[in-house]
Amino acid sequence: MKPRSALKTDLFADERHRKKIDSLGDPLAEIESHIDFAALAAEVDRVAPRPVSAQGGRPPYPTETMVRILVLKRLYNLSDEQMEYPLLDRMSYKRFCSLANATNVPDRTTVWTFENRIGAAGAQALFDGVSAQLLKKGFIARGGQIIDATLVPAPKQHNNRGEKELIEQGAMPASWRPAKRRQKDLDATWTKKHGKSHFGYKLSINVDKKYKIIRRIETDTASTHDSQHFDNVFDTSNTSRDVYADRGYPSEGREARLKENGFRNQIQRKGKRNKPLSECQQRRNKRIAKTRARVEHPFAAIAQMGGKLIRTIGQARASFAMTTMAACYNLKRLVYFQEAGIEAF
Repeated sequence: MKPRSALKTDLFADERHRKKIDSLGDPLAEIESHIDFAALAAEVDRVAPRPVSAQGGRPPYPTETMVRILVLKRLYNLSDEQMEYPLLDRMSYKRFCSLANATNVPDRTTVWTFENRIGAAGAQALFDGVSAQLLKKGFIARGGQIIDATLVPAPKQHNNRGEKELIEQGAMPASWRPAKRRQKDLDATWTKKHGKSHFGYKLSINVDKKYKIIRRIETDTASTHDSQHFDNVFDTSNTSRDVYADRGYPSEGREARLKENGFRNQIQRKGKRNKPLSECQQRRNKRIAKTRARVEHPFAAIAQMGGKLIRTIGQARASFAMTTMAACYNLKRLVYFQEAGIEAF
């Protein structure tokens, strides 16, 4: 007698698998049900119109499909090369990107070309588009604003002393061949934090206390001091007048401007040489820290999406990556609110 097996074949197995995925809870299906990707694509096309070739040729993939691919890349921290295979292999990816019945899918070159086409303006449009959908649901900035920055590491560059001197002067070593030049990041900088050296870029954000949504962002190189981004990420639309920040932001001029414009200064004090903080100031710092710590949650969530390390070369593409990081964090935040039944008030 032929031994029985639990393995069965079925011509409709794919359909059964889809239903099983839905019953288990596909996180990408949840995202699709709460995010208007057509509106995001329209916003991207508005600032970076699709090219039209007078000579014809293969038409480009729909912008909405490419935007969905960008979201997948950032949510799972995939490179262009790593994105190509799962688009062919994973059922949930194909369904999310509307490629389930497509005979061909975007390859690594197509993804790279699309990112170059929309650039920083397209990434900002994606961030603004997600923010607009949050506002449409009523999630306005409430409870006060918290400002902070994080270091975003980039692949370290191994240059000798002579090469470093030329780079600092804005020149490039003549011995570098074109292929090597393309792999050298001349924009990223070094900085020290807590006694450790870091190489890469910096992402400054403004988060509201109530919903922990990233309201404004600013990108720069790692050596730029956190406080230089304060004015660029300051949000005047928050319903509360409280402004929170850590000890890297206080200054007499900033405190005077906040007071003059009716904002409540909740920036932690910093001790000076031969003038340590008083017990009262230490208690104030501790009280502020309990609220200010909420800004660390977005940074942790971004790290959970695969880490803050970027693999790109140059500040333009680094800014693109950091902006899409913030956009995808806000996107996931909106999905969480909707799935948890949290209503804005």
